[in-house]
Amino acid sequence: MWLRTSTRLEFNAEVATPFLFMLRPRSGWQQWIGREEYMLAPSVPVVEFTDAFGNLCQRLVAPAGSFSVHASADIECPAAADAAAGAPFVEVQFLPEEVLPFLLPSRYCESDCFYEMAHDLTAGYLPGWDQVRAIVDHIARTIRYTPGSGSILRSAREVDGCSDAVCRDMTHLAISLTRALSIPARMVVGHLEGLVPMDLHAWFEAYVGGRWYTFDPTQFSLDGGRVAIAYGRDAADVAIFTQFGDPVPLTWMEVSVQRMGAAPC
Repeated sequence: MWLRTSTRLEFNAEVATPFLFMLRPRSGWQQWIGREEYMLAPSVPVVEFTDAFGNLCQRLVAPAGSFSVHASADIECPAAADAAAGAPFVEVQFLPEEVLPFLLPSRYCESDCFYEMAHDLTAGYLPGWDQVRAIVDHIARTIRYTPGSGSILRSAREVDGCSDAVCRDMTHLAISLTRALSIPARMVVGHLEGLVPMDLHAWFEAYVGGRWYTFDPTQFSLDGGRVAIAYGRDAADVAIFTQFGDPVPLTWMEVSVQRMGAAPC
């Protein structure tokens, strides 16, 4: 199926301010970009580069005053993420080198602190996909997904034991527990069709059975098209924008995802 995604950000800076943006999705085996638009107002020079995780990043200096970024795209993607009960654990010595960074503790995912909890939660489950599913089910049962409540970044240790959290926080905890089992796990930020309320969304992927599979502790099912914008170890790697210097207020943000009736012309 085809989705049309749109993200609009508006800022008001007192002085010219350097920014990094991460708003452009890339074509891959789970998604294909058919049309794309990227608009800046006012127009300023942009340098684009690819970071260590393969994300497209835009580097620019926003002028003083009002400044906006509007990114939209038409993307072909599955109508639901696939599940694979029984997909086996891949022993570390057989993992591809590019997935090894997603085994290690990171700033917001202190996986080295969750060994006992992870093994207790997954006792009796088949190693691999079934263990990750058990972790996701536990988080979904014990933490209420509360969109709009996460103005402060929280690490997995801070989220553990909380009664409510945003998608980013719940993902940090799930990633930490998954890595504690020596299963690579990476954070994904992007669009989810049908998300309520609509916003950018965070979920994670775990490497089992020789490939990455999608998991989301905030959703009851994996239905709905997903468009990945950025991958990383945790939220520090996948910020849709980063500004340097004195804080610049984000005055407006609008996100939309619409299913298209046909492929773009």
